Amino acid sequence: MEYIDNILFAVLLGAGGFLFAKNIGKIRRNILLGRDVELSDNKSLRWKTMIRVALGQSKMVTRPVPAILHFFVYVGFIIINIEVIEILIDGVAGTHRVLSFLGPLYTFLIATFEVLALLVLAGCLIFLARRNVVKLKRFISKDLDGWPRSDANYILITEVLLMSAFLFMNAADRNLQIAGHAHYHEISASAFPISGLLAPMLSGLEPSSLVFVERFTWWFHIVGIIAFLNYLPYSKHLHILLAFPNTYYSNLKNKGQFTNLESVTTEVKAMLDPSFTPPPPPETPQRFGAKDVQDLTWKQIMDSYSCTECGRCTSSCPANITGKLLSPRKIMMSVRDRADDIGKNMDANGGTFQDDGKSLLGDYITPEELWACTSCNACVQECPVNIDPLGIIVDMRRYLVMEQSASPTELNMMMTNIENNGAPWQFSPADRLNWANEE
Repeated sequence: MEYIDNILFAVLLGAGGFLFAKNIGKIRRNILLGRDVELSDNKSLRWKTMIRVALGQSKMVTRPVPAILHFFVYVGFIIINIEVIEILIDGVAGTHRVLSFLGPLYTFLIATFEVLALLVLAGCLIFLARRNVVKLKRFISKDLDGWPRSDANYILITEVLLMSAFLFMNAADRNLQIAGHAHYHEISASAFPISGLLAPMLSGLEPSSLVFVERFTWWFHIVGIIAFLNYLPYSKHLHILLAFPNTYYSNLKNKGQFTNLESVTTEVKAMLDPSFTPPPPPETPQRFGAKDVQDLTWKQIMDSYSCTECGRCTSSCPANITGKLLSPRKIMMSVRDRADDIGKNMDANGGTFQDDGKSLLGDYITPEELWACTSCNACVQECPVNIDPLGIIVDMRRYLVMEQSASPTELNMMMTNIENNGAPWQFSPADRLNWANEE
């Protein structure tokens, strides 16, 4: 029975790691439902973009208050979890604070972790207040109704609990060190600047009770981290991991530069150059534009899984601001929901997708949403992880126009005028300069 805790820890760690890898594998499969796209060019610029945007949080600073709070939570939570290295060693080997032999460096690290834990706590509490008390407009939008709104709160509450457990673990540990309890060798008091303030709250407890508090919070901290890790694949907080590859594979072209459909380009070249030899057609004819997620690129699906649901895109969208149905955030959430549903369908059918009579267009995203877009790129500009909702909107519009001839009447009239008159107005080119002759 001496090693029961170590065995239990190893089993828990192995099971958590296996489950996380399995769920991440499903996310990867869902992303790869999309068409292939070449994004391996200009590697140096891609690395710079990832470091600047994902690691450096450069696009967050347009809104300074949440940027500072997010920086505290992001940096604090990541750095504090460096301590997980020590917890892993202690959990498997049955040691306690195995890295304390680092002396002054260990003291500095623990003290830094505690200060950061306090900043994470403060940031999460303020974020909770912004969502649930202040109720900022972009957090009470109807596209967050249900699970998305709860998801954000669950994560913030979890981080508050984990940081509190970390600080109270250190507070109990400190009291046991002072009492000279076996297994708790003394470390410099300067290592505990925050938990040292909490230690008096536990001073009336017996050593056995202190050991219980320390062990309980230790287990709560590590089990919480493993649970948090396995919650990520079901949460918008998957962006913690996907922000890095998503920004690396950013669209490096100028904003507003549309991609050309290869089939259409081939037709135009054939019309303009009689000597042009078109490539052989693909075995399976490609759809014009996108009706379902399989018609999107894998990068567009990765965008949807990288979405933080922060709502910056929607709050800056002129169509949404004027009361139209479009919400770029909802577009990305719908793509992710459809990819998830297809993945579940494949899981239930031995890895093969069985037609469920649904599609992204119509069942998840309506034409009204798509045609409300002004193509201004405000959503692309605002996104802190370089997501491109406009690319998805344009591809789905292409399907409506080129496959279903379902463009709005106003657009059809404009296209007809351009075809007949060389201009979007409904008058003859010969009359174009009549206005200049008017007195």
